[in-house]
This record gives sequence, C-alpha cells and structure tokens, in this order.
Amino acid sequence: MKRFLTACLLPSLLASAPKLAAAQSATSVVTITRTNYHGWPDSLILSNGKVEAVIVSAVGRVMQFRFAGQHDGPFWENRALDGKAPNPGSKEWGNFGGDKTWPAPQADWPKITDRGWPPPPAFDSLPVSARVTGSTVELVSPVDPFYGIRTRRLVRVAQETPVMTIKTTYEKMQGNPVRVGVWIITQLKDPVAVFAPVPKNTSYAAGYNKQSDALPLGLKVEDRLLSLRRDPKNSTKIGNDAGTLLWVGEKEVVRIDSPRAADAEYPDQGSSAEIYTNPDPNTYVELELLGPLQAMKVGDNIEQTSTYTLMRRSQQESAAEARRILQD
Repeated sequence: MKRFLTACLLPSLLASAPKLAAAQSATSVVTITRTNYHGWPDSLILSNGKVEAVIVSAVGRVMQFRFAGQHDGPFWENRALDGKAPNPGSKEWGNFGGDKTWPAPQADWPKITDRGWPPPPAFDSLPVSARVTGSTVELVSPVDPFYGIRTRRLVRVAQETPVMTIKTTYEKMQGNPVRVGVWIITQLKDPVAVFAPVPKNTSYAAGYNKQSDALPLGLKVEDRLLSLRRDPKNSTKIGNDAGTLLWVGEKEVVRIDSPRAADAEYPDQGSSAEIYTNPDPNTYVELELLGPLQAMKVGDNIEQTSTYTLMRRSQQESAAEARRILQD
C-alpha cells in the first residue's frame, strides 16, 4: 500500500496543503494514508512505522490498531458487515466491531431515547466526518436527536512508540439538560485472558461488581490482579474501579489506560472500568473505560482520553505478562 505525507492526501479535507506539508515533514514521522478498507472507501490509516490505526468514518469507528505492515490486528471486526452502511432505524444492532463511544449509563437509554437498544443513533449507527490536521484525525458525529450531544474524537499515534491516543469530547448542542458520562468501548478478539488491576482502595469487597447473571469464565483476583476468560456459552460482564485494562492474546498485548478521577460519581455501581465477554459465534470481548457522570446543558463539554499501547508478548504465562506490564 503506497503511503503519503498527510498534506498529500485528502485534498477535499485540507485547505492549506503546502503549509501542512512543511510542518509535517519537519516534526513528525507519522503518515496518513487514504484507502479502501474492506469495502469502505475514504478510510484512513495513521502510521508511525511501528503501529497503525485504521479509521472508518463511514461507520464512525477506529476499526483496527495493529503493528505496521500487518493486515490484521487485535481489535475484533465483524467481517459479515464489511463495506455496509449503518442503519440508524434498524431494530437490530449493526455490530461492526472496533472502538467507539456510547453515552453512559446504558440504564438511562430507555428514558432518553425511544428505545433501550440498539444504542443512540449518532453514537453508533451514523457516519461521522473526518478531518486531517497535521498528524491528527478528528472525527465529528452528527448531533444525536435524543441526547442533543455531538461527539468529537481526536485520534493520534505517537511519533516513535507503539501508542495511540483518542480524546473523546461530548458537546451538548441542543435539548434538555442530561446527566451523562463518556463511555469508550473497544472490542477485541477472543483473548488468552483479560486483566485489570484492583486498586488498593477499591470499593468492592470482591475486587469487582457483578453486572450479568453469569460471572466470566475463570474469574479470579490474586494479589490485586483480576483475570478472566471469555465464556463461549454465556454473555458476562463485570465492573471495577481501575483506570487500566489489559488484553492478552497469543502473540500480542493491548493495554488501555484512562485514569479514574478522584471523588467523582461513576455509573454502573461506581465503575470506571468494565469487561464484557460475548458468547459464540461472535468471539470477542469488550474492554470499556468510563468517565465520571456530569450534568450537561447546552454549551457544555465533557471529555475523556484513552491511551492504547500495543506490545508483543514476552512471557509464556499470561499472568506473568500482565504483572510485568502493569508494574512498568
């Protein structure tokens, strides 16, 4: 796949290409490439030569985060929906995969929208606009007709390290005041295990709170490290008060960080981190990090930044891998 500097791309998105080209070549090795990704034209790939972030604005998602040059990565993608457009009026959820944002708590959706499920349309089932500024891609959603909120996501990859950051902002544009939190959902492939640190001052006696009928497979807490596996038969979900989650695959590890704010109110029994596991046949898990609940009126903004680090495995045993990474 041919790569170009940002200013050589997307002329319809960039108004001052010559100036941008000079700044880009002088300060950064990050490149941005336009591509047709599994049937979605005008998708974008951010690369620093070590890792790549794949953005599909047609479905409003960061669809993949992978090592540079690879055709696959740890994020789960629903190949059955390749190239298809989301349908905001559908009663069935169009689960494309990747990384996205929903308004928390989910328990409030039936009160605010005309449906409890699927998720509110502008957050999940409408295209977003993509604008390139330097080495950053900005994704802006339409205003959700129920929440009156527009989402703005700034996606970056670091210049020299295998790190992606996404800053997610909710902008209250219209409608009645609402109490809401930024909720980031990252779908990843079936793991060897998922881990979460248990804070010293955790609010939960067991180190987690139960959010589903069944508990995850292999759930345990040892020396303040929570671990679990995907259950092929049941959907499961737990929450805790950490600011880090860790996905460990056969060859790769994804660490996601979004620090918890002190003395803030969080949704779902006080959860700032949640792990969902999906049963067969769609073999994925969700690593979810949440921001505090805040009251929003027209003109207000709230934001949350998530940092994603991609690593190759170096330990044979997954728990040893997790402890090594979380202690670094």
